[in-house]
Amino acid sequence: MAMTMNGEVQLAASREAVWDKLNDPEVLKACIPGCEELEKTDETSFRATAKMKVGPVSARFKGKVTLSDLDPPNGYKISGEGEGGVAGFAKGGATVALTEKDGGTLLSYNVEAQIGGKLAQLGQRLINGAAKKLADEFFANFGKAVQG
Repeated sequence: MAMTMNGEVQLAASREAVWDKLNDPEVLKACIPGCEELEKTDETSFRATAKMKVGPVSARFKGKVTLSDLDPPNGYKISGEGEGGVAGFAKGGATVALTEKDGGTLLSYNVEAQIGGKLAQLGQRLINGAAKKLADEFFANFGKAVQG
């Protein structure tokens, strides 16, 4: 099942500060809902473990995350894939763009993802609702982290 999502969030911080936080594994780990582990494996790669529950399906996903198309402090592409055992798999990416706006930074994102296994059987509406909730939670946490 394929899924797309986009949005933007206004952050009360400079583009450079937002860029630094977007590249800080400790900040990302604290902001990603259900994230248990996020470890930098090299300059642009991370190993991650996150526990998620979507409807009746609960799983621990293990996977890797890679940053590419780095354009400091304007944005990057983040890609990842994770295995959740019988729950299925998820893979995809997001393009993140940072622009100065109203004395702060506007963060825009476009996400494309594919999921399979039990998760994909839950239905598009449930999956999209869960994905939107996770994104909203992440950006609420990230907004607090950036404003320190």
